Amino acid sequence: MKRLISAIGLSCLCAMTSLWAQPKPAYLDDTKPIEQRVSDALSRMTLEEKVAMIHAQSKFSSPGVPRLGIPEVWMTDGPHGIRPEVLWDEWSQAGWTNDSCTAFPALTCLAATWNKEMSLAYGTAIGEEARYRKKSVLLGPGVNIYRTPLNGRNFEYMGEDPFLSAQMVVPYIKGVQSNGVAACVKHYALNNQETERGSINVLVDERALREIYLPAFKAAVQEGDAWAIMGAYNQFRGEHCCHNNYLLNKILREEWGFDGVVISDWGGVHDTKQAIFNGLDMEFGSWTDGLNWSSTNSYDRYYLAKPYLDMIKSGEVGTTELNQKVSNILRLIFRTEMNRNRPFGAFTSEAHSKAALEIAQEGIVLLKNDNHVLPIDLKNAKKIAVIGENAIKMMTVGGGSSSLKSKYEISPLQGLKQRLQPNVEVIYARGYVGDVGDSYNNVSTGQNLKDDRTPDELMQEAVNIAREADYVLFFGGLNKSKNQDAEGDDRKNMNLPYNQDALIAKLAAVNSNMVFINISGNAVSMPWINEVPAVVQGWYLGSETGHAMAAILVGDVNPSGKLPFSFPVKLSDNSAHSAGEYPGKNGVVKYNEGLFVGYRWLDKQKIKPLFSFGHGLSYTTFEYGKLTLNQKSMSKKGTITCAIRIKNTGSRAGSEVVQLYLTDKKSSLPRPVKELKGFRKVNLKPGESTTVEFVIDNALLQFYDDTLNKWTSEPGKFEALIGASSTDIKAKETFVLQ
Repeated sequence: MKRLISAIGLSCLCAMTSLWAQPKPAYLDDTKPIEQRVSDALSRMTLEEKVAMIHAQSKFSSPGVPRLGIPEVWMTDGPHGIRPEVLWDEWSQAGWTNDSCTAFPALTCLAATWNKEMSLAYGTAIGEEARYRKKSVLLGPGVNIYRTPLNGRNFEYMGEDPFLSAQMVVPYIKGVQSNGVAACVKHYALNNQETERGSINVLVDERALREIYLPAFKAAVQEGDAWAIMGAYNQFRGEHCCHNNYLLNKILREEWGFDGVVISDWGGVHDTKQAIFNGLDMEFGSWTDGLNWSSTNSYDRYYLAKPYLDMIKSGEVGTTELNQKVSNILRLIFRTEMNRNRPFGAFTSEAHSKAALEIAQEGIVLLKNDNHVLPIDLKNAKKIAVIGENAIKMMTVGGGSSSLKSKYEISPLQGLKQRLQPNVEVIYARGYVGDVGDSYNNVSTGQNLKDDRTPDELMQEAVNIAREADYVLFFGGLNKSKNQDAEGDDRKNMNLPYNQDALIAKLAAVNSNMVFINISGNAVSMPWINEVPAVVQGWYLGSETGHAMAAILVGDVNPSGKLPFSFPVKLSDNSAHSAGEYPGKNGVVKYNEGLFVGYRWLDKQKIKPLFSFGHGLSYTTFEYGKLTLNQKSMSKKGTITCAIRIKNTGSRAGSEVVQLYLTDKKSSLPRPVKELKGFRKVNLKPGESTTVEFVIDNALLQFYDDTLNKWTSEPGKFEALIGASSTDIKAKETFVLQ
């Protein structure tokens, strides 16, 4: 029988009521230190109760201990919104009418804000929604590095740079956890492709592991104090990441001091003994249809269920590891479900819609704007042609586990009509037909996108209205269908699907005021780039998509987003497709490019990107002054402060992201030409100026020496570079590390 509410939860309530009528045990006393409460609760549990806690009882929950009043743990997918409720043992939705959430922009958009305040606002709002829905753990955020533009899941992550990802993930975690909901940072580690994701064995050198692929996870643990980590599906050096001794025991626990819960990705566990000894705490998704074992509950057959219990009872293994796992889970419960001081949360509030709108607006990136095509000249524009399926297609449904049932979603066409009409005529043409599917896991968009016209008919209609319009706004790019921006599969190439390139070229030929708005979480190739004067990176913007996009295009809001990853001209310009392997051979993928990911590779090879990491234009202009250092040398225990004056020299208010890169002029081991080590977003009125300062300490100068197995810096010359992007360097100064 399919259950929606657990009877165990009700029995927990009864048990707690009974317990509170007696002298309060230490584990129920929230004035006691958490470690004392953990120890006390653990001492009262039976062996069977302990084993039950470390594996799932349904798709998204694990049992508590009803006898002791210890509640269940309930999880929900994120990281862009709270997933709709599903049936007890199925992915299909449960049919609730009150679980339609606020859809926040995808994390690529959040990273593109380069604004830690936006990250905190995002985490706080989504944490409130998770808390309101009575969730213990939010399965997000994701911080895997953008290694290849073909990775179908890049839209859920924060780009190619470890420093940017690390800086942006910490406030998100703090915001979520301020609501008494654990942030579960994923996917630890090296989940950089969806092709063969459940089995591929990643081989990467220690320096690249430490300098590129782990910093965001390390910051999540040591600075964000994340309460949960999710293991990745793939293998690393021959062991699956959900029970990988080196990643989980040696690095996560011993080196970083993580005291939270390690949760498997759904179906990511493969062996009982490895799961026991190699750092996993909670197992989910191994078998979840309830049918594989007929007369026996399938959850009892999880690797960390009856097989583990039998091994303990037979004396094959002890209980030390079990007690540690249960202690970690109890600590999670005391921080979340049994924290009586946590707030009640909020759901689909006006404040959440406002946060979603502001994040979307700040993350939209103006990539190109020749002849000042944008913002739209509302004084002279009488007719605007909106073309493309992505102007009307709902993007909150689909893409994998981050698919949502949004309370509402304003399409770009809706947003533009609301903003422009009746003063400006907005006409629409489909232009192309892509994916006409309208549902994912039984969540439907309610849209009927079927169109029986031929591609030629659709193209001709678009060209005709483009010829007559004052502006052409083409909404294209990708969507969340298979082999595009979607979990489970990678893209086949960097090209735009559905013959969009041919259509864009024809539109540009008949209207010089054309804007291409790329809806995607990945870089795409643009063979027509010289013919199209304006290009906007539009991401997946969530509930407030149309309002955010209209505000940017008409100039109500000045664009200030910057790219969190590079746009290569062609796929072979990307290091994974040039120096490294992708998608691997015979079940193994070798990251032969090492440290040289994204702009690091482009710098090394002197390859000009289509659009640089950190690039983003504005409707105003900024002037950078001279870079000054408070001193020209520093000791390893000292610091140097660098300062630069920024002035808004344009006619409207705007924000600029000032970026600090550092260069080691001479190193015993190869190092990138430059690396991002600081950024600050400043908002300036016309004519206003401000001084931006960065403090450089020894930690920012270090690299991981794999011959010594430690972080180190070497005395000598360094260069501080200030830029508006990784290729637009405005000022530089040299200093010496003594």
